Amino acid sequence: MIPCIYIVGAQCTGKTTLVGELKKTLGAMSQKLNFDEPYAISEVARKVLKSYDITREEIRNSSERSMILQKAILYAQLEAENDALRQSSWYISDRSGVDPIVYAKRYVDPDSVEALMLDTNWIKVIDRMKSSLVIVCEAGVTWLRDDGVRLMPEDQNDWVHFHSMFCETLDEVGLEYCVLPADIEDISERVGFVIAKWVRRIALPSSTSSGLSKRETVPEGI
Repeated sequence: MIPCIYIVGAQCTGKTTLVGELKKTLGAMSQKLNFDEPYAISEVARKVLKSYDITREEIRNSSERSMILQKAILYAQLEAENDALRQSSWYISDRSGVDPIVYAKRYVDPDSVEALMLDTNWIKVIDRMKSSLVIVCEAGVTWLRDDGVRLMPEDQNDWVHFHSMFCETLDEVGLEYCVLPADIEDISERVGFVIAKWVRRIALPSSTSSGLSKRETVPEGI
């Protein structure tokens, strides 16, 4: 089984660019290895945010509206993954089902977050992520900019706090992940970092664990 790849993390950490380059590189590699080419899941949250007509101010100031949005994003992520698996045997996803949990923790009350984590959609996406490679792009690079759509961190500290929340949530649910350090800015090096982890996952027997620590920040062999 080819492990899927999830590229997650705080806003403006180079996730979308990385997914695009991974799609190209792994697509070429897949042909040589006689694998299916990966399907790329684009940023689901952006599409949902536009379709629901919920403003960024409402997300920050209305727990009810924010919760509606996070539930919708979780469902849309699951549907996007299901659709991807109808196109290919594996995919690279820009964001994941963890994202709405993190944003709910930031903007919604704890009881609602707990309810969201009992949602059947969450259970399905988390089960799928357990057999996948999860990469968390570290905040702190120079790419933070407002595109007018995404919910932006209030400042640098808030940006870094979002990164910490991603790692804490992944730890909480027992998902293994690697942190892509912010000081690796060259796109070819970022792609190489992810591919090295992905190749390691493929090389391991299915009966063993992935061999990745829950938080791994130092690239090996790059």
